[in-house]
Amino acid sequence: MGAADVRMRGILLGFAADALLGDPRRGHPVAVFGRAAGALERRLWRDHRGAGALHTVLAAGGAVAAAGAACRAARSRAAAPLPELVLTAAATWAVLGGTSLTREAQAVRGALETGDLELARERLPALCGRDPQRLEAPEVARAVVESVAENTSDAVVGALVWGALAGVPGLVGFRAVNTLDAMVGHRSPRHRRFGWAAARLDDAAGGPGARLTAVLAALAGPDPRGALRAWRADAHRHPSPNAGPVEASFAGALGVRLGGTLAYGGRVEHRPVLNASGRAVRTADIERAVRLSRRVGQLALVTSCLTGAAVRRLRRGRTVGGAR
Repeated sequence: MGAADVRMRGILLGFAADALLGDPRRGHPVAVFGRAAGALERRLWRDHRGAGALHTVLAAGGAVAAAGAACRAARSRAAAPLPELVLTAAATWAVLGGTSLTREAQAVRGALETGDLELARERLPALCGRDPQRLEAPEVARAVVESVAENTSDAVVGALVWGALAGVPGLVGFRAVNTLDAMVGHRSPRHRRFGWAAARLDDAAGGPGARLTAVLAALAGPDPRGALRAWRADAHRHPSPNAGPVEASFAGALGVRLGGTLAYGGRVEHRPVLNASGRAVRTADIERAVRLSRRVGQLALVTSCLTGAAVRRLRRGRTVGGAR
């Protein structure tokens, strides 16, 4: 079994583990990384971009280096591919969050359907960082659909893309960068300068996955033309270069309006409306968004593995040609 086969089979096994089990319940590697990055931030924090850049390099770079070392150890310990296969599957399972994303979305949907708005507000922070207490039921539903769209890219597609292209270091590096952005990349007074490097690196790392997510949402959604139209018309108006295409494509595919006024950490933002011709989000649209997210994840798995295999064949061909 070649290295490419080991990688693809490991990713397939990890994807299946996430589908069946969801996130690890104890000792989640992402949580361990988050605690380490938080401790490092306390030592390095200065209200300066340079300090934030150092924090990002040490945290994300350290995670990638550790993943690379683990891969080399797995390959050297045995001629059989089993250690590397298990490592790839475990890393894929750890970094993917598709099942937990859809479970949390459905939990909020269930609360809204039974009229328990307080429970829905209580569950919402597990999906996004908005202030839920002043949100009414339609606003909670809209927040869930937006979170499902954005996290389909961040928690599923982006990880699959980098895993297929760069194996375990790609998987771990993408999740590390995404986690750092969530921790320090937001524009709070403390992190406006310190988090600049993490936010910019996350934009770069998330770009391929976000565009693939938008394409697959258009292909897999009930209204492909609407998805493409909303993406083309509205994605650039979103403050995030990656969330814009994804949320606009989901909005057009589902025929709903996303965006508008929202609040984060006491800050009120007035974001542009995506797919203004669509209707307001309803509670039932959460389940539609979940189904679309699952289809996008499955298509991304196939697309990423095929693309990764093609890239590796091209590299091997160039190496053979150069040797001649």
